[in-house]
Amino acid sequence: MQRHYQVPCPSLGTILSDLASLPSGVEILVAETDRIIGFAIFATIYPGPSLKAGIFLKELFVSQAFRGTGAGRLLMRELARMALQRGHKRLDWTADRENNRLLAFYDDIGGTVQREKLFYRLSGEALAAFADEG
Repeated sequence: MQRHYQVPCPSLGTILSDLASLPSGVEILVAETDRIIGFAIFATIYPGPSLKAGIFLKELFVSQAFRGTGAGRLLMRELARMALQRGHKRLDWTADRENNRLLAFYDDIGGTVQREKLFYRLSGEALAAFADEG
């Protein structure tokens, strides 16, 4: 995944440490053969009183060599099953607007673009500046 996003890969020790200290509620679903070929990182979201909880998919990743083999579809199907088994009413995620293959994949599994929603982020200097206000 680090290679895909063109960022440096941390050491194995750092990866294992990060996995051992995942924030509460974060889960990882793994697709594997004789090695890990993909994963989905997700958490349950609570939308508010009288509304049903759902699953928010933070990251879906399938190794380049296994894209197009159905691994991503199996991960998404299992997430959908988990959502229903847990009594959730939805599965939400974001997607890179420029990744046409990914968008076609999500369209193919029946996902619908929520045009009334915008995805916002505070990070880096903006996050620190906002946190320090007042």
